[in-house]
Amino acid sequence: MAGYALYTEESINSVDAHNIAGMLLGMLISWVMDGKPHYASMDPDQHIAYISDIGAQRLKPLFIAGSVITVVTFDLAFISERWLRHAGRLAHNTSKGQVVLSAFAIVAAVAGAAGLILLSIFDTLRHPHLHDIFLIVFIAGYIISAVFICAEYQRLGIKWRDHSVLRNSFWIKLTFIFVELALAIAFGVSQIKGNTNIAAILEWVIALIYFLYVISFILDFLPAIHTKHHRFAPMSVDQAQEMGEDPNAISATGGPVYSSGGTNAYTNGGYANGYGNGDQASYGSTAPMQQHEHGGRYYPDRQAITNAYVPGQVPASQNF
Repeated sequence: MAGYALYTEESINSVDAHNIAGMLLGMLISWVMDGKPHYASMDPDQHIAYISDIGAQRLKPLFIAGSVITVVTFDLAFISERWLRHAGRLAHNTSKGQVVLSAFAIVAAVAGAAGLILLSIFDTLRHPHLHDIFLIVFIAGYIISAVFICAEYQRLGIKWRDHSVLRNSFWIKLTFIFVELALAIAFGVSQIKGNTNIAAILEWVIALIYFLYVISFILDFLPAIHTKHHRFAPMSVDQAQEMGEDPNAISATGGPVYSSGGTNAYTNGGYANGYGNGDQASYGSTAPMQQHEHGGRYYPDRQAITNAYVPGQVPASQNF
């Protein structure tokens, strides 16, 4: 899974961005090189072809293949982002609400992906009404997905104020929401009023903004590049309790989560090595250390370990 995550963080968004750019550029160049033909799906006074007009002709296989690759790789990026947060490679979620928002974002993105695939199959020439419905599903799905992502990142940014990438990503995605929503409304109004050339231009611009939105996710994965050999700090006790988890359970770093209290031990395989500076046992327990008759603090209270100890005898190591 680590190898998959590494592939994901460094290449999925790059592949997706190149695929979108290549598909759109290829379709536009093909239409221009063919002499800007007037397709049967275009209105009589329409001089600029929609993406879907070009995609309904001989380049339909390219349109379908490009759409499938685009949405599959993009949705994999959503899922990988969720995994990397869970694994500690990205700033982890600190509440169940953030996890729910992330899940809703993935569901909305999958719906948008289905919309794009279906609109490429049910083209505007042979299935105009279905094509328009799936176009709405595609645009609405990714805008709603961006809303959930913004809500999640806004809450993450409050908990991780020292990570500016969360704040920057939030503003980029919030801008995408407003710009795409405004363009989608203008696109719909232009179509209703019969301004097909303006609507066609707006459709190409919407596709370009979507391309930039995909690129923005590369910014989200940048922290994971610097955490290949270490993880973000584990959740605090308060955060773990807010998530409904046991504060002493295994954390994302592979060891238990300890509260602050003077313990200067480190974790190794889930147990603490060494002795604490405060009155806490170093065997994965917060039970107080017993004051030995010789004045040493080397033995935990008999309630802190499962086997009763014999005075004067050092208990066996808990690491084996």
